[in-house]
Parts: sequence; C-alpha cells; structure tokens
Amino acid sequence: MRSRLIVSMFTVLLFATSFPARGDVVSTEPSMKLIKTINGAITPKSVRSSGDGVVSAHNMMYRHSVTIYDAKTFELLNTVPDSVSLKDFGYSENSGNYKGAPVEGSFSPDGKYLYVSNYSMYGKGYNKEGHDICSPSSGYDKSFVYRINRGTYQIDAIYPVGSVPKVVEVTPDNKYVLAANWCSYTVSVISVEENKVVKTIKIGRYPRGIVISNDSKRAYVAEMGGNRIHEINLEDFTIAHIPIGSNPRAIVLSPDNSKMYVTMNVSGKVASWDLSANRAGKSVKTGEAARSLAISADGSTLYVVNFKSGTMSRVRTSDMKVTQNIKVCIEPIGITYDVPSGNTWVACYQGQIKIYSNN
Repeated sequence: MRSRLIVSMFTVLLFATSFPARGDVVSTEPSMKLIKTINGAITPKSVRSSGDGVVSAHNMMYRHSVTIYDAKTFELLNTVPDSVSLKDFGYSENSGNYKGAPVEGSFSPDGKYLYVSNYSMYGKGYNKEGHDICSPSSGYDKSFVYRINRGTYQIDAIYPVGSVPKVVEVTPDNKYVLAANWCSYTVSVISVEENKVVKTIKIGRYPRGIVISNDSKRAYVAEMGGNRIHEINLEDFTIAHIPIGSNPRAIVLSPDNSKMYVTMNVSGKVASWDLSANRAGKSVKTGEAARSLAISADGSTLYVVNFKSGTMSRVRTSDMKVTQNIKVCIEPIGITYDVPSGNTWVACYQGQIKIYSNN
C-alpha cells in the first residue's frame, strides 16, 4: 500500500469526467455532479462523515495527520497531527513523541470522539514497520487506536491493539470500539466504559471491513484473505460465518439491517446478502479492485470506489444495477455519504478529496 504511482498533473486532470460503464449503465436518476475538489497537504486513505456536520480524512504515514472539514462549506476546520507521547499514556519508558499513520476513522454516536486506527508507529523501539503482506508470525510492530476529543481536537486516549490495524468502528450503543488488525488476523474489542481492550478475537487472514447492527448485538467482519464474513455476537463473542465469496473488503448494511453489501476486491464486484433469509443475493461488477463503499440514508443507493479503474460507481440496491460511473481520480480509495447534505465524499490516495452532489 505504500508504493504509489507518481503522476503528472496532466494525468490527474484526465480523470475529471464521466464515462460509460463497461456494460450497460441503467439510469433514470439525476447524474451526480462534482461540486468541490479539496487539495492541500493530504494523502487521504479514507474519509468519514460524522453525520453532524464534519468529515474527517485520515492521511497515513505520508502526511501524519487527520484533517477535519466542514461538511457544508468544505472548509478545513482543523489538522490533528498523529504525534503522541506514549510515555504520557503509560505505554513507553521513552520520552519524546511518536508518530502514527492514520488509516480509518469512526465517530462515537454521542458525537464526542473520533477514533482513528494507525497503520504503524514511528519512534524509538519501533523497528519493523507494518506491511500489506504479512501474518502474525511476521513480527511487525503492534500499533494503536487513537481517540480524538472533538471538543479540543486533541488526542486524549490511546489503545494498544494488533499489528496494522485498519478499519475501526464504534457500536451504536457506544459500548465498544472494534479494530481490525490486518497482520495479527484479529479484531480488538475496546470497552468505552473501561477505556481499554477487553477482548481479542481471532478472525483469519487479513480482517478488514467492519459493520455493526443497529441494535449493537452483532458485528460483521470481512476476512479479506478468505471468502467469508465473520458474524460476531457482541453479547457472548461467539462467531458464525457467512460464505460471501472470495476477497471481501468493505461492508455496509441496509438501514433496516436486512441486507448486507460487500465489495469483492479481486473480482471488482459488489455482492449482496439477504440476512433475513440467510442467502446470497445479486451481485454487480463495478470496476477493477472495488474497494470502499457507502450507502444512502434511505438504503436505495450504494456508492463504490474502484481503485484500479479510477472510478466511482453508483449502484441501485433494488436490482443491483450500476446507474452511473464517474472517472474520479487516480486511485480512489475511500468514500463516505454525508446524510445531512446528501453529498458523497471520495478520498483520492494521490492527494485530493472529491465531493459529489446527488441532486
């Protein structure tokens, strides 16, 4: 994930227009329109809407920051450096600041905090930076999840998790924070009340996507190095499995939690699963290397970024048809749907955020 293409500005500009899908694009809906491009000192791995007026971007080891934007005006509100004193939090005997590498973020339901995972840590005692090809025996350094206080936009708590944590999610009841540890093949469960990790769950090769049911009773975790979704009972931590197919990456649920939608990275498809009937639904190919996805507030539409195609696809959930494909940028990697505005934000790994109107 660290090696990225260096492209000229001319090449980047070629990705600003819409284009037809590889197959038929079925649409009677208004076209999404680009309304803002955000540049600056960013290399966003992901973006996340708080649902209450801001969007965060997580800028990994290339910028060592989390940037916060006004979801309505698109203005930069704050830049949070990823440096912390591990000694101040009781996790090192060494003085001085350590740097992280923000990957993904999740806002607490009470609006007080933003939790951020860090791909790696940098400083004295950290000698084996994480990697995308790994296993628990690789010996890559373990890392931390940060808690950013939204009142001050300062890091006020850190949690030791596994090696190369990626997706982080907070349960709707604000009881747990879950982090998927890519190289440890585990999920860390952080208790919000106890302010510490209380459970570590073995998953399998390369756990990544996490989504949690509205009642906070079940977490669904994608095993990207396998072919299944792990359904974790958050009351007793027992696990069931959903045979979704090879290489699942990101997951969202329909608003009523009856359907699951999953990006399948290698095939470039989005698969659906009927949770009520416990059976596979329709799937659709959106592009090369389907990565992150988001869902509209009413559950009628999915928004998918296709990393190798440089595109975003809009998918109608009623029949799993692509209704629009847009050339977005080189390496679109993250996406979020902002409910209050109805806008879709796309993180471009090369250093931009694109914002699209759905009206």
